[in-house]
Amino acid sequence: MMVRAIRGATTVENNDATEIINETRVLLSEIIEKNALELNNVISVIFSVTNDLDAAFPAVAARQIGWTNIALMCTNEINVPGSLKKCIRILVHFNTEKSNEEVAHVYLKGARILRPDLYSEDTEA
Repeated sequence: MMVRAIRGATTVENNDATEIINETRVLLSEIIEKNALELNNVISVIFSVTNDLDAAFPAVAARQIGWTNIALMCTNEINVPGSLKKCIRILVHFNTEKSNEEVAHVYLKGARILRPDLYSEDTEA
């Protein structure tokens, strides 16, 4: 098996704890589904948020779906002028037999503009 990484991102409308956790859960669910991700293969997850989101740790969503024995880390994105606001990003490290080309990265809502080359109609939420 190889160690690979899955990228994903989404946006929220408000700096609200419930909204941040719910949208993170939706993004995680899409990542899991699109990659047939098995819990035992997940190594670690890095969550980042833009500086306008501080109402909740997005990692709470992972704990809520049972990722209790996986290393999770939350951090802030670099505050680049003109960059996407109210954005949650995820980087999942996992063991797999898949090639990099077979890994499905997931961009939802306003975050689709970050990687339009990876966006497809089946990732719309």
